[in-house]
Amino acid sequence: MKPEKILNISVDCVVFGYDTTAKSLNVLMIKRYLKDKQKILVNDYVLTGYHVYTHEKLDDTATRVLKELTGLTDQYKKQFKVFGDPNRLSNEKDIIWIKNEEFNLRTITVAYYFLLKTEDVDLSKNTNDAEWFPVNELPEVGFDHEKIIMEAYDDLKEKCLSEPIIFELLPDKFTINEVQDLYQSILGIEIDNRNFRRKLINKKYIIALDEKQVGVSKKPAQLYMFSKDIYDKVFQKNYLITI
Repeated sequence: MKPEKILNISVDCVVFGYDTTAKSLNVLMIKRYLKDKQKILVNDYVLTGYHVYTHEKLDDTATRVLKELTGLTDQYKKQFKVFGDPNRLSNEKDIIWIKNEEFNLRTITVAYYFLLKTEDVDLSKNTNDAEWFPVNELPEVGFDHEKIIMEAYDDLKEKCLSEPIIFELLPDKFTINEVQDLYQSILGIEIDNRNFRRKLINKKYIIALDEKQVGVSKKPAQLYMFSKDIYDKVFQKNYLITI
C-alpha cells in the first residue's frame, strides 16, 4: 500500500554544488518534458520536489528528495522559505504539466537548499536526466523554480559570511585558493589574495596538513582541512568573515 500524499503541500529542494575546476557554483536540476503525438508541449528544467506524505515530517520529505536525486542523505540542509502565491503555478506550460500529473493547482511548497560536493554525485545513475547548471546561467525553468533558486542563493550568500557552511561545498582537503575561488563565485566579487590568505590561515579551525596537491602542472599548493570540532568548541559564535 502506497503512503498517502498531502496533495496541496510539497517540498522543493535546491541542490547547490561547487565545481572546483570550472570555479562555478552550480544547481542540480531535472528535465521536464512532455510530448503529445508530434508536438512538444513542455521542454524545460525544474527543481526536484515531492508531495509530503501524511506520516512525514517536512525534513524527512526533503531528505527523501535528496536521496532519490543524488543517492546522498547526510548533507547540510536548510529550510529557508515557504512559497504559496495562488498564481505560482499558473503559467501555460505548468497548467499543461499539472493536468498530466497528480497535482493540485494551488500547491504550497516548503523550500530547502542543500550543500554538497559535486564529486560525491554520480549523475550516470540518475533516472530523471539531472544536470548541473551554473547558478547565474540557468536554462529555461518551469514553475516558479527560478524564483526559489534565486532566493536560496541570496540566503546562501548571507549565511556564508556568518557560518562555516562554505566547507560543505569543498573537498575534505583543499587549498586556500580554492576557498577564495569559492567565496568569489558565491559572492560575485574579487577578493584581495594576500589579505584573504592571511585571515584564513590564522583561523584555528583551518588546519594545515602535511600534504600538497598532486597531479597539477604548476607548483603544488599546501592542503588544508576544516575542523568542525575546533570550530564548535571555540569559534561557534565568532565565525564572521570580513572580505
